[in-house]
Amino acid sequence: MERILVSACLMGQRVRYDGAAKTSGDELLAAWRREGRLVPFCPEVEGGLPVPRPAAEIEGGAGGAAVLAGAARVLTTDGTDVTRAFLAGAQSALAVARSFGARIAILKEASPSCGSLTIYDGTFRGRRTPGTGVTTALLELHGISVFTENHITDAAVRLCELTAS
Repeated sequence: MERILVSACLMGQRVRYDGAAKTSGDELLAAWRREGRLVPFCPEVEGGLPVPRPAAEIEGGAGGAAVLAGAARVLTTDGTDVTRAFLAGAQSALAVARSFGARIAILKEASPSCGSLTIYDGTFRGRRTPGTGVTTALLELHGISVFTENHITDAAVRLCELTAS
């Protein structure tokens, strides 16, 4: 069975920076959960960050690839550098995906770890910019297709492609 890495917050786990969840009510996700297909994971918690924790953004909205390359950092609202925790969480996500053979991930949009289309711009003013989070950048670098919680039907198409081959 093809497994899918999924943001733990989308599965109702209270792991977000503010101690909340962002539980998805998507029917496909619910069906995949019943099938035992989903592998919930929070890279920020696995990277060693507590719940709750200060909000964090990638400086300058540079994106996850820049963080992976050492050209940008992940900072909290008070300026604390949490880059190491984000990198460790991304590596853990990749290791878990590989251990389960997951070639698809459904991750929380706009997160500095999990965003796949947009992230916050690094100013802590609630503005988004095109880009990927650190975990998404690493997963995609290793051939794992990443989708947002708003594009689960696209993930389903990819799942059909993978299971048909």
